[in-house]
Amino acid sequence: MELRHLRAFIAVAEEMHFGRAAERLHLSPPPVSLAIKELEDELGIKLFERTSRRIALTTGGQEVLRDARSIVARTESMRLHAHAAASGLSGSLSVGFTSPPTYSFLPDVLRRFSLDYPEIRLSLHEASTDRIYDDLEAGVLDIGFMFASPGNFPSLTYQPTSRYELIAALPEAHPLARGTRVPLERLSGERFLLFERHQGALMFDMVVATCMHHGFSPRIFHARQQHTIVSLVSAGFGVALVPDCVQVMRREGVVYRRLRGTPPTVESGVAWKTEDDSPTLHAFLQYVPHLKRQGSASARKRKEEQ
Repeated sequence: MELRHLRAFIAVAEEMHFGRAAERLHLSPPPVSLAIKELEDELGIKLFERTSRRIALTTGGQEVLRDARSIVARTESMRLHAHAAASGLSGSLSVGFTSPPTYSFLPDVLRRFSLDYPEIRLSLHEASTDRIYDDLEAGVLDIGFMFASPGNFPSLTYQPTSRYELIAALPEAHPLARGTRVPLERLSGERFLLFERHQGALMFDMVVATCMHHGFSPRIFHARQQHTIVSLVSAGFGVALVPDCVQVMRREGVVYRRLRGTPPTVESGVAWKTEDDSPTLHAFLQYVPHLKRQGSASARKRKEEQ
């Protein structure tokens, strides 16, 4: 049984006329009549009752029509899905991320990508920077958004997406919360909330270096996630230096203030396996800030410099 037989049968059954069915299929009538005869011979039943003036489906033909429509529809769906997968329009993508991108560009990227590529299944995983790098190298994640790392990951391509200014997150009742800018040295006696270095060396080192530049070594209390840090600040448990994008996370009891002097900044970016040539991955990369503008040439240049 061939699909051309089923398509010819469906066309005749819907048009109830061999000539019109042939026009619809862009064929002449004889090949259509032959396709119907071959299908009837293969099934061993008559599909149509024919007279000199009209044709009608037999009872068996009505049953075959339902099945034929289903088979052709499923075949067409399979064809479309196969073409979509080959062109990057379907499949799945596993995305890892730290908190800062979710407070800035990432939600909009995910929304626009999902609207344009509804067949692609996105799997989202929030994690620390170190875990994202490890999972990318292990192939657990397809792409990751995280802080830049001072380490070398030769199997990955990295591109910067954002630079965030570090600002102070203070309890609302803190004396320095009343000002517009915070002299950091005035926080030397405070407990600083920060995740452990192995979770994000760049951010950890920047906070420590900034404090030491202002004449003190911070007394650090570790917390794993950015929202946990902000929650602890709101409870008066300590203070924190956080990326300025965190301000969108409104939390009662917390105020955000810029630091006096030249503000320190941290870099966040996106990484993926250099050898990954998946159309799905590269379709997604077109939605990421800066990447579309910088293009693959800059990615290769950065890789060569590593």
